Amino acid sequence: MKKIRILLCGLGIACVLSGCGRTVELTAEENAIITEYAVNLLLKYDKYYNNHLVELAEEEAETLDPAPEEEQVAEEETPDMETVEEPEIVETPVVDATEEPAISSIEEFYGIEGVTFRYDGYELCDEYPTLSEDSTELAFVMDASDGMQLLVLKFQAVSQNGANTELDMMNYNGKMRVSVNGEASQNVLSTMLLNDIQTFRGTIGAGEGESLAAIIEVPSGTSVNNLSLTLRNDSGSATLNLQ
Repeated sequence: MKKIRILLCGLGIACVLSGCGRTVELTAEENAIITEYAVNLLLKYDKYYNNHLVELAEEEAETLDPAPEEEQVAEEETPDMETVEEPEIVETPVVDATEEPAISSIEEFYGIEGVTFRYDGYELCDEYPTLSEDSTELAFVMDASDGMQLLVLKFQAVSQNGANTELDMMNYNGKMRVSVNGEASQNVLSTMLLNDIQTFRGTIGAGEGESLAAIIEVPSGTSVNNLSLTLRNDSGSATLNLQ
């Protein structure tokens, strides 16, 4: 069909040229140019030509392999689950950072030589030391706050040497805390008492002992069932169960 249309177009153009009243002789090159122009003009307005191109484009698209490179990249990026090795799990023992060293005495924890400390019980009072007719020369007396009592823990520091022993608790940079009946511990009060166990400085006679005290405040009427003393310094802490 297309060949017939091209032939008719060429004949039409030839007729037009011949109807001008005179005969024009064309060269072979000129005839080729006119024929090519006529063909292009015919195809421009031929609706079947465009449809044919679309059909050819669709057929060509169906024959193409759909993005083989993209599929290959996707396969390379997808790890082979069968070849992935699971990391080896190494069990690490759990260490309790709050675990305290086991100790049996104050002198062991602070490294005090020549002196041993013995717990001698406690006392609940409103003031310490207790004032009496014979204690008028006391330089310092502590009074409990309103609704509170003083809980005084008593200790004996005993010399283990055959001679006088110097004891300066300030050298050990020690701090103490007391827990009553398993409740949260509280700091031992800092006092100006000469026998304050945290700040005592003095000489203990050979074979003798010195009475020392650690004091905290508790609500009035507290019944003491058990006590524990926590010792602290720059190297850590440890707890002694007193009763």
